[in-house]
Amino acid sequence: MAKPKSGAKKATPAGKTGAKSAAKKDKSARLDLIKNASKRVATSTTKLVKGVGDSVTKGAKAAAKKAAVETAPEKEKVIEKDKAVEKEKAAEKAPSKKSAAKPAPAAKSATAKAAAPAAKTPAGTKGTTGKGAGKAASAPAVPAVEKPRPRATKLPPPGEPLTKREMEQLLTAGEGRGVMGEGSLKGRLVVLNELPNLVVVGRDKRELTFLLQGPDQEVLPAYVNHKVSVSGMIRKTTNHGGVVDVRKYSAKKPEAEVVEAPPADTEPRLRYLSPGEVSMVTAAGMGAGIKGFAAVRGNLEMNGEEFILVVSNGGTRQQVSFLIEGKAAVKSLRKNVGHTLQVMGVVDKLSGWGGRITAENVEPRPSEARAVSRDEMEMVHIEGEVPTSVDVKLNHGLTVRLPEQPGFTWAIEPTAAKRVGLREANFEPGPNGGSATREFFFTPRNPGTFEVEFFLAKALTPGLVDRSFKINVTVKP
Repeated sequence: MAKPKSGAKKATPAGKTGAKSAAKKDKSARLDLIKNASKRVATSTTKLVKGVGDSVTKGAKAAAKKAAVETAPEKEKVIEKDKAVEKEKAAEKAPSKKSAAKPAPAAKSATAKAAAPAAKTPAGTKGTTGKGAGKAASAPAVPAVEKPRPRATKLPPPGEPLTKREMEQLLTAGEGRGVMGEGSLKGRLVVLNELPNLVVVGRDKRELTFLLQGPDQEVLPAYVNHKVSVSGMIRKTTNHGGVVDVRKYSAKKPEAEVVEAPPADTEPRLRYLSPGEVSMVTAAGMGAGIKGFAAVRGNLEMNGEEFILVVSNGGTRQQVSFLIEGKAAVKSLRKNVGHTLQVMGVVDKLSGWGGRITAENVEPRPSEARAVSRDEMEMVHIEGEVPTSVDVKLNHGLTVRLPEQPGFTWAIEPTAAKRVGLREANFEPGPNGGSATREFFFTPRNPGTFEVEFFLAKALTPGLVDRSFKINVTVKP
């Protein structure tokens, strides 16, 4: 029999070689399947990490379920192939039993390790909003429960009653801090910070606030804006308020504001005029609209059939005069024309230059003594409305007599009266009811030439002039 050549392979039985190659192929196939399964599990876990939703527990459960679903068919294939290989090798002793039995636990450990990080990653990855966001999403915020405020329900033992001095300090804003004792307060009840407080008006009209304590503290807020009177232990803890431990209280319903109907159009109630108002009534250009009881004094004149009381600035265009009314007083006035009278009654000043008086009492007064005596004085006389020029000696007299007309009166400018020295403007009734006249008496005090204009103005309204005329007066030393 011929020997084989050197370097040639030895002949092996066909059954052994086929079994070894099949075992190698099966082993490589199993390893590939395990690798592919682990890769698929890894990719599925990364996808689950990216798609984590609201809660960690749901994401972990979903990842475990998906991993179990995907790895289940792979595990079944591996188990079936292992069973087939074991049946083929049952006849022969193969050292690959241990290696064939090991991949299954490896696959389990791979899936367990992949699932473990999947459960940990959602809470620790940077892509999520962090631990605070996960906790806030899983557990809603619970509102904080407010603790009930402590309320004083027990009353202290009775103390010493407050003295009058202490009560004054208690009711004075800015003073009395530390004063305490038994007493009572009245004021308006308000609610501050859900607690009843009593607002008391102090001595200087400033408000003080006292907190009300005691068993009635829960009941008192029902009397908001009521007038409440409390008695008990009063303690002034600050200069502008304090605390009252209420032993007794009483509440009064606030009175509804009654809207008074406007009074009917009635005449205003008359009153006595003050001395200042009386002086305004008699002054020129002042006191228009004043009405009331007063007593005024002046010279009585007549304008036609009407009686006029001249109270100031007679004979000038600033004359203030009043028309006298009243039947009882008018009957006895004619005999007093040209004399001084005091008339008491209702004075109504319609303008700055006069008005009317409803006389209730008329009393004659002695005429004032003339300031300048005409005795031993050289006089110059002018009669009627004659424009002329006259010469007058210094400190001597000049008289001008003009006829009066009903409803009008003669007057001159106040400045001219001062320059030429007007002393008197006398009203003289006519004899036997004839026409009256007015006499102007001048005593010039300064030398020079002056122009004096006389105006016939309407009575009680000196601004309305009917006519005028002028005279030139030359004062010689």
